Amino acid sequence: MDLQRRQSLLWPPTALAWAAALRAGQALGQIAPGMEQIEAAARKEAWLHSAGMPNYWANWEASWADLKRLYGLQHRDWDLTSAESLDRMEAEGRSGSLDLADVGFEYGAMARGRGISRPHKPSHWAQIPDWAKDSEGYWALAYTGTVAFLINTRRLDDRGVPRSWAELFERGHKVLVGEVGSSALASAGILAAAIALGGHEQDLKPALERFARLAAKGLLSTQSPSQGRVEAGVADVYITWDFLALAMRERLSRPRDFEVLIPSDGSVTSGYTTLINKHAPHPNAALLTREYIFSDAGQTNLARGYARPIRIDQLKLPPAVSQALLDPAQYRKARAVKAFVWAWEAKKLAQSWAKDVLSQAAPAPR
Repeated sequence: MDLQRRQSLLWPPTALAWAAALRAGQALGQIAPGMEQIEAAARKEAWLHSAGMPNYWANWEASWADLKRLYGLQHRDWDLTSAESLDRMEAEGRSGSLDLADVGFEYGAMARGRGISRPHKPSHWAQIPDWAKDSEGYWALAYTGTVAFLINTRRLDDRGVPRSWAELFERGHKVLVGEVGSSALASAGILAAAIALGGHEQDLKPALERFARLAAKGLLSTQSPSQGRVEAGVADVYITWDFLALAMRERLSRPRDFEVLIPSDGSVTSGYTTLINKHAPHPNAALLTREYIFSDAGQTNLARGYARPIRIDQLKLPPAVSQALLDPAQYRKARAVKAFVWAWEAKKLAQSWAKDVLSQAAPAPR
């Protein structure tokens, strides 16, 4: 199926008509007309409800603190995956409880197609690369991440540190991959493995076969890679974003026992975009938050959380922040995700993961 056809299915006529109505000036909510008015209205709303933006992820904690200090915004986050965020926005409709969600690259187009997001181009819009944003402002990547390994070296015995996907699948390590088909991170992990093994967005078979073998041996965990699970040692290797791995290692009681690396035989770089709920209960606070995220201060906060800000070429990061990131040489075999192709294919991944991998899982001991 060609790209134009795929986009037409991601953005059905109802969503396109809604966008046309918006361009014609049809109001969809109580949004103030300019940034000064948006700021004043956000102060009156006083709250921001987010999804998938916990304190530990990409240093959101610092941005929430800044938004409270600067604008008086209180904040609450729901721990939802990208798919769950979209489903909740759609299910709640006009009774929406979420203002903003941080979702994987491919979910930006999905949300627009389902007619649940609201466009807004922040002040630094021109500095966001074209590949990383929707032309009408429905989504824009604030930062990127590359699939990495977070490895508990104390658990490896004499098997050695796996520095490639090939070594990971050969050495009998217990692997935590996350909620494939629901989490953008977990699904990107499958794509990264497929790329390293000769596959691509439309051919995940090489990765699914290898993960199925791990499942059959009882070596696969489909839990999310949380700080608590890493600390508890539920796996040898955690497949996660580079920025999340570095942040979690920093907070561990024994960080020297863990190594973070980009697999040498291939990985994938993707990113995350904020979605503003079409029916946000605090719409001006949501718009103001997106503005802040793309500001110099907001982008630097993300970098302090080890994420690569989308405006990094326009920023002057503190040397300590730049030096805390992984060696750029590790990213030689990482390539950018083909977002529109992946948006289409990722929708089918949950089914194939259940059929080809989870069905092979070893039965739990009695």
